Amino acid sequence: MPKVAIVPILMIWLGVGALPAVITAFAISFFPIVVNVATGLATIEPEMRDVMRSLGASQWEILTKVGIPRAMPYLFASLKVAITLAFIGSVISETVGGNRGIGFLMLSAGARNDSATTFAGLFAIAIMGVLMYAVCALIEQRMTRWAFRGAVMT
Repeated sequence: MPKVAIVPILMIWLGVGALPAVITAFAISFFPIVVNVATGLATIEPEMRDVMRSLGASQWEILTKVGIPRAMPYLFASLKVAITLAFIGSVISETVGGNRGIGFLMLSAGARNDSATTFAGLFAIAIMGVLMYAVCALIEQRMTRWAFRGAVMT
């Protein structure tokens, strides 16, 4: 089921405002992150687990010293995807039933045939998306520098 299909139900349950947009953005972003982090944790080599166990490591220590570092590149890859999905979800939510926000602004400007305001809203969303992506990429570069041998991240 497309996650944006729940927007009208959220509007009925929670009313008009920012909360349905936040919940929609969360619902759309949550599953790609969980799936990628689970994939990152599942890619731990069995030999690595065996070595850690032979050194006396507990399951918690294996998770914190091997699993989480191994899953970090997967986490950041999914966060970059989730950022764009969250913007899509929040704008759709604002468009469907919001009384504020860029989606509402674009919808009302479109109804007035005000293309300048509609494009301004579109550019504002694009700029915010690019900036959030860049912030995520910068944090990724600083936190997972070890994962990119010889590659230069911009």
